Amino acid sequence: MAVSKTSSAVSPKTGANGAVSPSKEAAAPSRDVQLLMYRRMALIRRFEERAGQSYGQGKIAGFCHLYIGQEAVGVGAALACAATDYTIDGYREHGHALARGADPKRVMAELFGRKPGYAKGKGGSMHIFDVEHRFMGGYGIVGGQIPLATGFGWASRYKRDGTATVCFFGDAAINQGAYHESLNMASLWKLPVVYVVENNLYGMGTPIAVSNAITDFSKRSGDYGIPGESVDGMDALAMYDATHRALERAKRGEGPTLLEARCYRFRGHSMADPQTYRTKEEVEDYKTHKDPLNIMKGHLAKVGVGDADLEKIQSEVNAEVDEALKFSEQAAEPEASDLFDDVLGH
Repeated sequence: MAVSKTSSAVSPKTGANGAVSPSKEAAAPSRDVQLLMYRRMALIRRFEERAGQSYGQGKIAGFCHLYIGQEAVGVGAALACAATDYTIDGYREHGHALARGADPKRVMAELFGRKPGYAKGKGGSMHIFDVEHRFMGGYGIVGGQIPLATGFGWASRYKRDGTATVCFFGDAAINQGAYHESLNMASLWKLPVVYVVENNLYGMGTPIAVSNAITDFSKRSGDYGIPGESVDGMDALAMYDATHRALERAKRGEGPTLLEARCYRFRGHSMADPQTYRTKEEVEDYKTHKDPLNIMKGHLAKVGVGDADLEKIQSEVNAEVDEALKFSEQAAEPEASDLFDDVLGH
C-alpha cells in the first residue's frame, strides 16, 4: 500500500493496524441489534455524504467535519450503552448523535443554521446536543469534552444511579493536559467513564508518528492505573464488545477504561482539507479492504441477512436523508431577537 513518507499507517488488510478482534467470551449482539447497527451506519454514511454536498453548495457554512469511514466506532459503542448512559464528543459528532438515535431532520437543520435544529440553529456543525438520547454535545475545543465527561462520571458516582459515560475524542486530544488531569481524577475516584480515542492516524494533517512518542494509544493510560485496549474501530461488533465490557466494569465500581479505536477517515479532516499529507492510494486501500459497512455486511451474512434486506435498508435511509434535507431547506432561520435566548445570565 502506498503511504505518505511520514505516515505510520499499516495496510488495512492486516486488521486495522493490529487491533484486537472481539472477545471470544462476550456474546455477540442479536440479529436485530446487528441490523440496527447496519441501519445506523448506513444512515450516517448517507447523511454525511449529503452534508458534504450541501456544504459544497454553500448551504452549510462554517466548519464541517465528516464522519465517513469511522461509522463503526460511534455505532458499535452507542449500541453497547444503556438508554440512560451518557455520550459526549468533540467536533466530528454528527455521526455520534445519529448513532444514539438523534433525529436526522434536527441534526441537518442545525448544520443548515435553522431554528428546528438541536441548538436552535445557533450552534452549527460542531455543537449538536440531544438530551433526550443523552448525547451531551459536541465541542469545538480539542479535548474540551474530556473533563466534562469526567464530571458526568463524578455525578453518576455521587448519585449512585448505575449510569456511565462514554467520551469520544480524536488522537490529537490525547496530548492535551486536560486528558491527563481527567484520567488521573477518574482513576483516583474510580469514576464510571469509558474514554474512547478515535485514532484515525492523523491529527488534522499530521501523522501520529510525527506528534506522538508512543503511537500505541492503548498504553497512554498505564500511569494512571487504568486498563487500555486497542480495538478494530472499523468493525462495529469489535467496538460493541469492547465498549460493553468496559461499561460493565465501570458500573461494577472498578473505574474507567481507555479504548483506542483504530480507524480511518475516508474524507479530509474537514471540508476545507486538501489532503496533501496522504496519498489517494492509501485512502482507496482502506475503502477497498476496511470499509466498516462492508465489514458489517459480512457479519450480517452469517446471521442470514441477504442483499435484498440490505438494499431495502439503504433505500429507506436514502429517503430519510432526502426528507431531512428538504425539511432543513424549508425551515425558518433564527430571528435576530433569538440571539440572547438561552444565554446564561440574560
